[in-house]
Amino acid sequence: MAKLFTTLFLLFLSLGTQAQAITSSELHSLTLVSGKAPAETAVSIGKQFIGKPYIAHTLDQNPTEQLVVNLREFDCTTYLETVLALTLAWHDVADKPNPAITEQTFRNYLTKLRYRTGRIDGYASRLHYFSDWLRDNERKGLLLDVSHELPGNLTVAKPISYMTTATYKYPHLRDPAIFNQVALTEASLSQQSFSFIPAKNIRQAEDQLHEGDIIMLITARPGLDMKHVGLAVRQPDGRMHLLHASSDMGMVVITPYPISDYVLWHKRLSGIRVARLRQGGVLSTAIVQGN
Repeated sequence: MAKLFTTLFLLFLSLGTQAQAITSSELHSLTLVSGKAPAETAVSIGKQFIGKPYIAHTLDQNPTEQLVVNLREFDCTTYLETVLALTLAWHDVADKPNPAITEQTFRNYLTKLRYRTGRIDGYASRLHYFSDWLRDNERKGLLLDVSHELPGNLTVAKPISYMTTATYKYPHLRDPAIFNQVALTEASLSQQSFSFIPAKNIRQAEDQLHEGDIIMLITARPGLDMKHVGLAVRQPDGRMHLLHASSDMGMVVITPYPISDYVLWHKRLSGIRVARLRQGGVLSTAIVQGN
């Protein structure tokens, strides 16, 4: 049964720090179907941001690292993190509709998803590489990498060095200490093998994708792991499409063609990795309290 997302209305009303002003009409438009699994809730929430503009580098505007909450504009990563944090917060506190608890839970989930071990400790603590993001959030018990379970998968390792070899794109890396921290992360990721579904095999695996799956698109570019991310959504054609903040379209959209076609048509992409929210992927009371 659809119900007004009253709790998150009050949450958004209080989210002024590092966010643009949110209008009442936008808040009242946020609805969801209660009692569903987290993946279904994520799709419900994610669709309600369709049309919001794509804006890059919204996390890099501050001289010191801090939690940025922005519900008006997204890049692909901040879109996914926001949708997942709202989803997890809702499932964690739906039976306790207290605005203060809801807001704190949402912020804690956003921090948990975005930062290594869920704690902000400078620029290098942010999970910049999506393979690092996936590994860390799987350790936290929030997600499960299911790429190895899908047909047509291959296991590989890839050297990671993009940030430290393109420092002009990352001004924070001018600090030698931060540079060294990021370099250590790259070295660790370079030693990790992982499963993925090559572009030519995605159609074969598509039937086993679930709506709400987290789809991470692997780039063919040397030194970089993943280029883009979104959610799998089933469309009227019966196929899985990508719900994402698109730089090509300049906004949050659902691709007009299935995921397998999307990857094949983008020649700089080599395949996908797939993760799922755990059914019981909620944090403990200690996390909700910020401990």
